[in-house]
Amino acid sequence: MSAASPDFLRLLNEHQPLLRRVARLYCPDAEERQDLYQEIVLQLWQAWPQYRPGVAKVSTWLYRVALNVAITDLRRRTRAPTPARFGGAAPPEVPTPPPDCPDADDLAHLYRAIEQLSDVEKAFVLLYLEERTYEEMADILGITQNNVRVKMHRVQDKLRQLLPLTT
Repeated sequence: MSAASPDFLRLLNEHQPLLRRVARLYCPDAEERQDLYQEIVLQLWQAWPQYRPGVAKVSTWLYRVALNVAITDLRRRTRAPTPARFGGAAPPEVPTPPPDCPDADDLAHLYRAIEQLSDVEKAFVLLYLEERTYEEMADILGITQNNVRVKMHRVQDKLRQLLPLTT
């Protein structure tokens, strides 16, 4: 393989936070998350020569590749789980909110609820939190806008059921 082009490196640097968020959503374990991030970058690099500006927005293309790699990796890990660590499996790593965050408990509950969603449902949550329009979601996920609306509604209902009641 040849060296990465300056355009690809610029794109990678510019969108690294997005790619890391995808990896975080699908891998609670820090080591696995780093492996997934590297796999996403590798797949993007291999697909870069086929990317055609104007056919799809670069962010759409990035999401599509990153989500496909993440979902494939998740399915691979769930089919062939790794042996439990000494003393049993470690609990999933939940991000620690900043100490000055007034809703730290709510945020922790939200992360735990998201971890219980299916791989496809997580993709909807990620795109929603990234403030993608239904049109962009449909393009990224390869479904109709109406299907996005229905699935978003179902994911929201599921999250409401998973989250503890607040007063």
